[in-house]
Amino acid sequence: MTGTLTKPATAPAASRSLGPVLLIGGSGMLGRAWRELLEREGIEVSAPRHAELDITDPASIDRHVTGEHPTVINCSAWTDVDGAEKNVEGATALNANAVANLAERCGRVNATLVHYSTDYIFNGNGTAPYPVDTPAEPINAYGHTKWLGEVALQKSGTRYLLIRTSWLYAPWAKNFVRTIAGAAKNKPQLKVVADQRGRPTSSEHLADLSLRLLKNNATGVYHGCDGGECTWFDFAAEIARQVNPACRVDPCTTADFPRPAKRPAYSVLDIEKTEREIGPMTDWKANLRSVLSRLEG
Repeated sequence: MTGTLTKPATAPAASRSLGPVLLIGGSGMLGRAWRELLEREGIEVSAPRHAELDITDPASIDRHVTGEHPTVINCSAWTDVDGAEKNVEGATALNANAVANLAERCGRVNATLVHYSTDYIFNGNGTAPYPVDTPAEPINAYGHTKWLGEVALQKSGTRYLLIRTSWLYAPWAKNFVRTIAGAAKNKPQLKVVADQRGRPTSSEHLADLSLRLLKNNATGVYHGCDGGECTWFDFAAEIARQVNPACRVDPCTTADFPRPAKRPAYSVLDIEKTEREIGPMTDWKANLRSVLSRLEG
């Protein structure tokens, strides 16, 4: 499936306030970053648990998205890339159908919907960073379901801020940085693929840049990542260098570690539009250093 997005509905900036915020998926990796950021900013936030708000259930959405919250932030998603190959229906339910219902409801109550998508909507054949209007051509089920969610959002007519991101990590939750840091501390040698290139993204940085975009009344599609780019091998080598330089990281190919879902070889997102709006993105090595200094568990 290919295509591009259209502009969302807009409203006068002066008529809108950010809070109180309804945060969906607040216990996840990005959701926690958002919750802590909003609390620091003194912005009232409601973060119901999944047992209370299930976005795959339209009736549950209607009970919670009532107009009381002018901003709804959706951090809930199916993120198991390989699992989506086996359970396309489940991934579609959360990444596409739920987004459609959530967007439709936000439109009815005049709430701004913040939603996240992925570099995996692109085919990986590029050689330069993908601008926001690059036609989508996902090569795996996960990317396809995320693109379907984007399409549903733009068709809804609601006011939205859609931020594509990539290679998300944090001091908490299951992610590449915590996995490699743990392995580097306990193993003398690691092998990591060197033929996939993208942009790492600190969850805390992503939440922060998202809030700055909201404060600027930005709408439409943006890319939000750390500054700079690297391969997974480069990323792992820097992690090992910071936590245990004695651990040797060797490059390998994607073919050396076959996975059920095909990965795009080149998925660098163009962040120029975002930087024009809110300024330069912090380099990934600086954000990584901050996260590594605060790893949990």
